[in-house]
Amino acid sequence: MKISAILKGSVCVLGLVGVGNFFAAPANAGDAAARGAVTIVRPSGASVSVSAELTAPTSAYFTGPTLVVTPAYSGTAGANDESVVTLTIDPGAVVNLVSPPSSTIEAAIAAKIDAGTVTAVEDLAALIRAASVNDGLE
Repeated sequence: MKISAILKGSVCVLGLVGVGNFFAAPANAGDAAARGAVTIVRPSGASVSVSAELTAPTSAYFTGPTLVVTPAYSGTAGANDESVVTLTIDPGAVVNLVSPPSSTIEAAIAAKIDAGTVTAVEDLAALIRAASVNDGLE
């Protein structure tokens, strides 16, 4: 029994996609994410799939109220030249839940660095080390 070239190619592509999932950096489980996907199955049996994901920063969420996923197509609908041009995902605005603390050593050091008053590289390196070691020396 011979297996068609399309079936062999499909199995190979699915295998590569599965392996790619192991190497992709996953989003933090606590992060808000909006996902969308579209698939076109052509009359020839070939398919075109496009997916996308937007992840909000940690401690933030999307306002919604609904997720809008809008694909745009090119080519003749229902023909072998139909393709996905763009996939737009609109989850709404991003809202931060918490603001950075202003009464910590990290915040004081960040304010000092942001002020731009440090001119020597050694002083800047010392501030960065102090902010990052042992949770900001706290």
